[in-house]
Amino acid sequence: MKETIQSIEDVLTMLDELLKEESKFNWNSFYSDREKPVPFFANAPDENLVQYVQTNLLKPGKALDLGCGPGRNAIYLAKQGWEVDALDLSPQAIHWAKERATESSAKVNFILCDLFDFDLDEGAYDLIYDSGCFHYVPPHRRMNYLNIINKALKPVGAFGITCFKVGGKYGGADLSDWEVYRQKSLRGGLGYTKDRLIEVFHNFEMIELREMREMDPSSSSFGSSALLCGLFRNIGE
Repeated sequence: MKETIQSIEDVLTMLDELLKEESKFNWNSFYSDREKPVPFFANAPDENLVQYVQTNLLKPGKALDLGCGPGRNAIYLAKQGWEVDALDLSPQAIHWAKERATESSAKVNFILCDLFDFDLDEGAYDLIYDSGCFHYVPPHRRMNYLNIINKALKPVGAFGITCFKVGGKYGGADLSDWEVYRQKSLRGGLGYTKDRLIEVFHNFEMIELREMREMDPSSSSFGSSALLCGLFRNIGE
């Protein structure tokens, strides 16, 4: 890689590499062991997503699932009548998700791609849903993330999110943006508070923002109080 900075994108790429150099984590290795005791490996949709659908806060349309992992939320939406694109950067995750979709007779368009390399159509989606991707987005990519959401959502489209709360049992590092680069690490995923999420997504109308409900592992939906969940509406033009 040519180590010369000639554009803002070069700066972003440099910061990407700075954090990668300090991280030994690999998503493909993570998803290769399906027997690992990872709570969200369960084939069950997020409890908040189920609530949004069952209470008609969300009605079927076209959805994008960001960081879909093994596909549990994408498959749920597809079986509720949605047209679903589901994106992940791990080949192992996409392979697993496709297996699950076939087993449940769900039609989902799974896409192997990094979010920041995905060529999104403007105003393509009624819903963009992110369960566990945002807290791994480093501060220097946060504006890119917001630009992607703003571009891809239809006017008055919905954006749903679940993410680590500060100090949660699965992750949730309490770091300032500057401290990420002092430590050269996200420390397993950044933690957020309700106020911080409201600040980040201030250009959206907040429909709901709360702690996720703790669900029994045998439940038909997934829930952990270590996470925050929210639903926002695109204000539109």
